[in-house]
Amino acid sequence: MGEQGQQKVACSDAKLKMNAIDNELSKIVGLDTLKMQLRKWLKGMVLDERRRAFGLITGPRKLPQFAFLGNPGTGKTMVARILSKLLHMVGILAQDRVIEVQRTDLVAQYIGQTGIQTRDKIKEAEGGILFVDEAYRLVPGGETSKDFGLEAIEEIMCFMDSGKAVVIFAGYTEPMKRVISSNEGIRSRVSNIFHFDDFTCEQLANILRLKLPNKDENSPFYGFKLDGRGTSVKDVAALIKRGTSGEQRRKMNGGLVDQMLLLKARENLDSRTDVECSDISSIVAITSEDLAVGLWLLRDEE
Repeated sequence: MGEQGQQKVACSDAKLKMNAIDNELSKIVGLDTLKMQLRKWLKGMVLDERRRAFGLITGPRKLPQFAFLGNPGTGKTMVARILSKLLHMVGILAQDRVIEVQRTDLVAQYIGQTGIQTRDKIKEAEGGILFVDEAYRLVPGGETSKDFGLEAIEEIMCFMDSGKAVVIFAGYTEPMKRVISSNEGIRSRVSNIFHFDDFTCEQLANILRLKLPNKDENSPFYGFKLDGRGTSVKDVAALIKRGTSGEQRRKMNGGLVDQMLLLKARENLDSRTDVECSDISSIVAITSEDLAVGLWLLRDEE
């Protein structure tokens, strides 16, 4: 293939990758600022591939490092997994892999063991993403030389400097702000800080619609679908608003959708379905009634 043909192939590949990027980003509900920023970075990386295809030499890009701030269930882990997939696709990460850790995975009980334990986890994450959940617990109550969590932080910062992986610090907003502001090492390395707001009722309805039907055979939602009556985004949003409190939504966020679907609505579908039912479609169709009962049961457990 001649040079012109190689360039055409590179252009075609770039377009396909941008389409794949847009498809993956569309799975993220809300978080418009984050999606715009990720698309901008990823587009730059795709363009770097085109430049190389044209025989142009450009400097390497520094791996981005992140802090994700927000309540549980706001999509921090899900975004990390999508980011891993996309960075691997554009050739920035060697592997599509997210290693999730918390304080208990990194900090040991005895002197000299935390560094070893942390380095073991870091080794697992090489070429992928190290996702440090509840990262503020590594600096409990402020910076103190007596806490082994600081040793784990030092090991992670050295890892960030090596350029061998992406690191994401995640956790509740206010404790994470405290950690970032009190630790110059983290503050200087983490230049990409994103706030994950609580989901609105409409956004929760959109998440529900994205989960059904589900093409992942390992998903508990695989094989099920939403009944076509009374399950539009507008209908489901109104149902969620009526059936939950603001405090409940704030505490659960996206987790509310999983609980409502998996443990409650599906149970109601099983309860009301006759085992001798001949209508194949109805035994996998979750209705607005199932969702309403699921929300009621969920509220009743509080």
